[in-house]
This record gives sequence, structure tokens and C-alpha cells, in this order.
Amino acid sequence: MNPPSDFQPACPAPLQGGRVTLAHGGGGRLMHNLVREVFAAAFNSSADHDGAVTQVPAGRIATTTDGYVVRPMFFPGGDIGSLAVHGTLNDLAMCGARPLCLSAAFIIEEGTEIEVLRRIARSMAAAAQSGGAAITTGDTKVVERDSGDGVYITTAGVGLCEHNLEIHPRSIREGDVLLLSGDIGRHGMAVMGARENLSFESSLQSDSQCLWPAVRSLLEAGIDVHCLRDLTRGGLATALAEFARTAGVEIELEEEAVPVLPAVRAACEFLGLDPLYVANEGRFVAVVPPRQAQAALIALRRTPEAEGAVVAGTVRAQRPGQVSLRTRMGTLRNLPMLSGEQLPRIC
Repeated sequence: MNPPSDFQPACPAPLQGGRVTLAHGGGGRLMHNLVREVFAAAFNSSADHDGAVTQVPAGRIATTTDGYVVRPMFFPGGDIGSLAVHGTLNDLAMCGARPLCLSAAFIIEEGTEIEVLRRIARSMAAAAQSGGAAITTGDTKVVERDSGDGVYITTAGVGLCEHNLEIHPRSIREGDVLLLSGDIGRHGMAVMGARENLSFESSLQSDSQCLWPAVRSLLEAGIDVHCLRDLTRGGLATALAEFARTAGVEIELEEEAVPVLPAVRAACEFLGLDPLYVANEGRFVAVVPPRQAQAALIALRRTPEAEGAVVAGTVRAQRPGQVSLRTRMGTLRNLPMLSGEQLPRIC
């Protein structure tokens, strides 16, 4: 973690609970203790230098960065810390890259409880461990009360591509098969329920998790993966719309094949939302050649992260750039890309 530029070797007493004050934002001993005792301690990283050096094997690397502003910070099945790490690990995994290391920058609102930061840091450390990655460096800033919303986190990650595949929407071909790793919509509904204090018949937990083990299973099985995409903002329908536009193909999704938990479906109906467009943080689509679809499905189902994987659709050439849903009635319904988000502040 990056210490402030005016770091002093002699440190005052350790933090004893309390809240973050704006004085921390100017550097000095108080900020040093916050970095050292909350974040560096949780991540098992050093607070003595402005960066980190990591040994990596030869090969192609993948990089990603993202910001997280989810409200509320804590929700059933996760929190802003685990979400930030899972999101970054999953972006690397969608490139077919084994996660190596991450950085994390925190914008902290004055008055935030120190114990809240400890809880977030511990959650981030556990999430990173689940993906075999380390949080090696980072930064902290404090802003005035009412200038933020508790904590905002920006993460960046580096991963290693240990294969020669070109995993990209441009690699999608007519006849390819779409595999969906599990049920959809749980993250969005869990966050909305916590945000609006909604009581659903069944307790909904976010699906937030690291997806690298499931992707690794595909690669180790020798699957010629054409494309991968985690189904975050905009959900399944938006991801497929991006595929169709980039690859110049039509994608046909089978409504009957897409798993949606009854509690999620009921919550979406109550709120007037379509689960196909609801955000997920632990689900992805894999596009694979038809000859390998069954082997890929078996490989995915071997992992806890994708044990509910299904064949959800196919790639066609009739209407380039379009996504259609074959309904339970056998009719086709267009799935356009929405102009905005159904649920803001979801990640």
C-alpha cells in the first residue's frame, strides 16, 4: 500500500476503533496508521514503498481496472470489498488470464468507522485468496463528510494468459454454442432488496464470486474458447447484444434454458424489471465451437462456480447484430440493448 509522502518513522499508538477524520487526508502519522493497520495488515503487503514488484512468468498478460460505488456497501452475499476484488478477478478471467496481482485505491468519506474499513479489507483479502491473487499495492484518500458515500474503491489487476487462444467477441462464429454458467439476476435483486429494505419471500444472496476456477476448467479441458463475458451491468441480454454487434452475428437465446430462481423472478415482477437485464457478479457466458459444447458443459459443471451451467443459445447469421429470445411459446422476441441501466449503483 502506498504510504503518504510525509511518512514519519516514529508512529503514534495503533488505531483503536473510531472514525476516519479529514486530518487523515493530509498524510502524516494518522494516515500511515490507517494504511498500515487496516489495509496493509489485511492484504499482507508492505506499506513502505510506493509500488510493488512482482515476478511473472514469460507470456501474454491481461490488465483491467474498474471502480465500485455500490450502495449499500454491505448486502446479502457480499460487500463493496469482495465485489471489487471479484469484479477485477473476473475481468481477467474473461480474458482467459490467471490472476496474479491487484491494486486497490480507496476514496473514504470523513466519519467512516474504522471497523467498517477493517471489515471491507478482510473481505477483500479473502476474495483475492479465492482467486489465487495478491493485493500488492494501493492508495487511500479522505474526502469531506457528505462528499462521498462511505467508501468508493478502484481496483486494477494483472493476469497471465497461458494459452494461445484469442478470447474475444471477434472470434465468435456462426454455429457456436452459448453456455451460461448458472442462474441469473441474484446480485441485482439482493442489492436492491438491501437498498430499499424490501422483504422477499426467500432470502436472496448475491452470486458474487471469483470465476477463474470455472474458466481454468475449460482451458484445462482443451476447449477452444471463442469468447467469455461476465454478466455484470446490463445482465445477460446486454452482454449478448455486445457480442452480436462486435461479431456481426445473430444470437438466439432459449428462454426455457435460462435459469431464474423463483424468488428472483418474483422480485423482478414486483419491481417491473426483466431478469435478462439484471446485473450478476458471479455468472458468465462462454461461447464455444459446437463440436466441443458437451465437453465444455461437463468441464464447467465440475466446478462449484458453474455447477448449474446450461446450454442457453446458439450463434446464427440471419440477422447480424441482433439478439432474439425464443420464448416458451415458440415465438421470437428481440432483445435490444437498453439505453440506460435498470439498476444504478449496483457495483
